[in-house]
Amino acid sequence: MRDAAVGLLLTAAVTGVLWIAWGWVGVPPGLVFGGLATVLHVLAVALLRSALDAPFGKLMLRWVGGMALRLAGVVVFALAVLTKESLFPALPTAIAYLGVLLPLMATEMNLLRKRLG
Repeated sequence: MRDAAVGLLLTAAVTGVLWIAWGWVGVPPGLVFGGLATVLHVLAVALLRSALDAPFGKLMLRWVGGMALRLAGVVVFALAVLTKESLFPALPTAIAYLGVLLPLMATEMNLLRKRLG
């Protein structure tokens, strides 16, 4: 639940920055791709948490599954930029996705450190 709240706060912050930099053109990418990054991260962490007490091989398999979810977000980014460039310009859309996803991934590393450390 904490990850979702942090993701929503990051989405709001990134959207605000995009609005300042690009005006209203930056708002849809901020909201959509910041939200997408949050949802994918929450799903990836839920997948990982379910295997925290499992053998290392299963834990790593779940971690790879979470990374695959995030990679699917990159595919969605590419499709959105290529098919709806007027709504999702490349740079604001990339900033939105990565600006939310990368800080959230740091929280996942803390979770893994507790398990592996």
